[in-house]
Amino acid sequence: MDIKQARRNSIDNQIRPWGGLDYIANNALESIPREEFVPDHYKNLAFADIEIPLTNKAKMLSPKMEGRLLDALNIQKNETVLEVGTGSGYLTAVLSKLCQSVTSIEIDETLSQGAQEKLKQLNINNVTLEVGDASKGWRRSTDFFDVVVISTSVPKITGRFFHLLNVGGRIFVVEGTGKAMSAKVITRLSEHKWSTKSLFETQLDVMQGLEKSAKFEF
Repeated sequence: MDIKQARRNSIDNQIRPWGGLDYIANNALESIPREEFVPDHYKNLAFADIEIPLTNKAKMLSPKMEGRLLDALNIQKNETVLEVGTGSGYLTAVLSKLCQSVTSIEIDETLSQGAQEKLKQLNINNVTLEVGDASKGWRRSTDFFDVVVISTSVPKITGRFFHLLNVGGRIFVVEGTGKAMSAKVITRLSEHKWSTKSLFETQLDVMQGLEKSAKFEF
């Protein structure tokens, strides 16, 4: 397989037609070797339009979902990002190219360690990885972010979660249950005001720990 051409085809044939039109984000996606983050037995599907399994509970987002969420968030070089769900570390690496710094949380310690190794190999040094259960809440008292990316679905976001954002900050999340899920960007307009923009209907696996929960209070 011509890896360079496969990366370009992924951008041209999957991401752009599905609304991932931000060329800066697409360049970042293309610059990170996605195939290096895919489990060995899925290498031939590294650029396929699927969610690639990492464990029996975790998957990589499809390329078109990654492109679309990055397009919607319009991340700037001076911004800080919180990623909920490190997974393989691929999207983490892409985010690191677009912003000032990334903090990424992962419930599976083995996945987090694997992601750390890949990031080190790529000499990426503006990422902090944390192992923890985001479904039970996660917060450092001094940490606020410009962008939050949630890489799984949640039944409903409520309460404290929004206060992780600086004013002007954005959250990407897939919210809902069953077949009734919607990708959204939530923007903090002021200290006590937020706006929500629905982007598209989709389906993602629910965040570990929230399988039977009615809401996600981060």
